[in-house]
Amino acid sequence: MSAVLSDADIHARLAEAVLDQRLAPGQRLREDELGQAFGVSRTRIRQVLIRLASEDLVTLVPNAGARVAEPTPDEAREVFGARRLIEPELIAAFVARATAADLRALQGWIRDEERARAEGRRHDAIRHAGAFHLHVAAQAGNRTLERLLRPLVMRTSLVLLRYGPQEIRDGGDTGCDCHEHRTILAAIKLRDGAAAGRAMVDHLSRLESQLRFEAPERPAPGLAMLLGLADGVGP
Repeated sequence: MSAVLSDADIHARLAEAVLDQRLAPGQRLREDELGQAFGVSRTRIRQVLIRLASEDLVTLVPNAGARVAEPTPDEAREVFGARRLIEPELIAAFVARATAADLRALQGWIRDEERARAEGRRHDAIRHAGAFHLHVAAQAGNRTLERLLRPLVMRTSLVLLRYGPQEIRDGGDTGCDCHEHRTILAAIKLRDGAAAGRAMVDHLSRLESQLRFEAPERPAPGLAMLLGLADGVGP
């Protein structure tokens, strides 16, 4: 008999499927199909979709249901513009507060990202790259900017999946350069907030420069197959 998944498990699987490109930007998420795939009610699926929408991974349209969030070109540019405003402030504050443990943590995220990239684990690489930025935000001491950055980091993943160069979407780079993270970390170690801020802006600008807004659409298989649930929820 299949185990019953919790709402947290369903949320984690759907979020991973979005960030791992198995659910493509713009793809419709039907409550009945997801409920059948996960073996739960539509009511539970709806609550999970609402949570995903609050994280900017899903768009809820009245009378049209849910779709994987699909940033427009203008929204994609806005995401990077917002991050260039927020992250230099965060990293300058972080430089003034960073402990030896913080530096080790950032080094660990870079190491994990490099390993994931080398092994072709794209979702893990994207997650570790985002964790580098979120660690800086979490330890900068500005809770307001931290709360603003978190959904922007998630949104950035969708932007790169939708508009990033072909190698980002279909099996190569994650779009985030570990060498640039190492440059940022070097400036942090020198306690040079201005240099760290410039390196962060350069990093985000390079990511934005990779965007290709003429990217072709991709066909979308069934949700159960995409989620690895074609034979039912596993034990």
